[in-house]
Amino acid sequence: MLRALWTSASGMEAQQTNLDVISNNIANVNTVGFKRSRANFEDLMYQDIRDPGVMSSEENRVPTGIQIGLGVKLSDVSKIFTQGSLIKTDKPLDVAIQGPGFFKIELPGGGEAYTRAGDFQLDNEGYIVTPEGYRLSPNIQISAPETVVNISISPNGKVYVVRNTGGQQVTEEAGTIKLYRFINPAGLKAIGGNLFVQTEASGEPIEGDPNTDGFGKLTQGFLEASNVNIVEEMVNLIVAQRAYEINSKGIIAADEMLRTVASLKT
Repeated sequence: MLRALWTSASGMEAQQTNLDVISNNIANVNTVGFKRSRANFEDLMYQDIRDPGVMSSEENRVPTGIQIGLGVKLSDVSKIFTQGSLIKTDKPLDVAIQGPGFFKIELPGGGEAYTRAGDFQLDNEGYIVTPEGYRLSPNIQISAPETVVNISISPNGKVYVVRNTGGQQVTEEAGTIKLYRFINPAGLKAIGGNLFVQTEASGEPIEGDPNTDGFGKLTQGFLEASNVNIVEEMVNLIVAQRAYEINSKGIIAADEMLRTVASLKT
């Protein structure tokens, strides 16, 4: 009975963590470039009362054993990097990635991060930056923005600027947006702000041009929405809640059985 108490308690703790993960998914249903997480669980060690295949007599062997499980634990919380829907914005610096790849971002004070969110802007020096002001890497600067008539970004990452110079429109290339992919993107570490950083588990970043060599293509004037399916998350939320309730029933049942045993003397 004491075993049942601790087993049910481990189930309640696991479902509480599951609820935390689901709640974060739902909270970020409208976050650009957000990738949903999934809590994965594994069973705990087993108490072996009788091993499978032991001899029950000199001639007979038992076909099954007696193993009592001791509950569940969280094994990992993994990011699911499936493609999100594309939202049309018509803003020239909104860029969505269709397929594999990440944008590389320069962090303040050094360091690099990666993101799927392509809601870029221009800072006061004309550099393409994230909403937090972090520069896109490699840096792309649009000089003399007051003369810019239009900014065009091709599917392969080429950034073209159309300027009005002396009454004439001149097109020039401002740079190329590079993409980066990882052998194990689920191994990236999320640091908030739609950013991920490289880890030993993710492997080294592989650089490439969009729309080539297995990299996704860029779509200007669109943003990649969160890949959270709100209906699926609501179903997962109900399942987690019911699993939590059922585990609590196990604790109540074990407690009542212990109460019965404790009252036997009287």
